[in-house]
Amino acid sequence: GEGSLKEWALLLYSAAWYAWRKGSISSAEKKSVQVMKASARVLGPEHPHTLTNMANLASTYRNQGQWKEAEELFVQVMETSARVLGLEHPDTLTGMANLARTWKSQSRNNEATS
Repeated sequence: GEGSLKEWALLLYSAAWYAWRKGSISSAEKKSVQVMKASARVLGPEHPHTLTNMANLASTYRNQGQWKEAEELFVQVMETSARVLGLEHPDTLTGMANLARTWKSQSRNNEATS
């Protein structure tokens, strides 16, 4: 049931975090995708935990140089967070900072500072 799916998502999150800490980025990415999908299904696509899981996956993409994937997720997280939580909410501001870091990593400084 739904409780089992929540537990599964939590276990996947822990496994993804562990894989990341051990340097197994590919494994962390795969688990992060699963976590994001499970979270969206159980909690909904606009739930703060789902947005956090999306941001974690986007960070994994960014750290692998997968700029397009990272940017798309960070934009989605930022826009949804702004709409659901408000522009001044810390999660929204973190989303903006993550997107700016992604642009800066690509030397897109004009976008990063706007």
